[in-house]
Amino acid sequence: MNNITRVTKALISYNGSDVPRINHALKVFSFASFIAHSEACTDEEIFIIEAASLLHDIGIHNAEKKYNSCAGNYQEIEGPPVARDLLSPLSLPEDVLDRISFLIAHHHTYNKIEGIDYQILIEADFIVNIYEDNMNADQILSVKKKLFKTKSGIALIESLYEKQ
Repeated sequence: MNNITRVTKALISYNGSDVPRINHALKVFSFASFIAHSEACTDEEIFIIEAASLLHDIGIHNAEKKYNSCAGNYQEIEGPPVARDLLSPLSLPEDVLDRISFLIAHHHTYNKIEGIDYQILIEADFIVNIYEDNMNADQILSVKKKLFKTKSGIALIESLYEKQ
């Protein structure tokens, strides 16, 4: 079993019967993986992107318990410790764990996106959220202009959501 399969298994186990959250994570993972491969990321970048995309919302349950909210800022606080616990059996290098934790701790922070891994996580999450939140055409265009930078992410948002 490879490490991404292990992360996926941990995600599913941790979320239990919360199928909507599992489905969201798996959709974000699929788009993030597609964009990462399309953008010719390195193997390490791909692993970081895929792991972070699977675990990006892992703090939701603790946020709901502690703050009675699943707001993004609470997810960013609560997610990294849970992710580290779930990733600990993999014996990953500390710099990889740090980067995955950083991405989880900033996946709702859009004003200083630095690094292809961060960019791809934001784009993949928005590609899924556009559909799940039923965003209108003006909202989609605004998100595209403000946040999308990769050729693959832009092509996806145009293909999926812009009327021909």
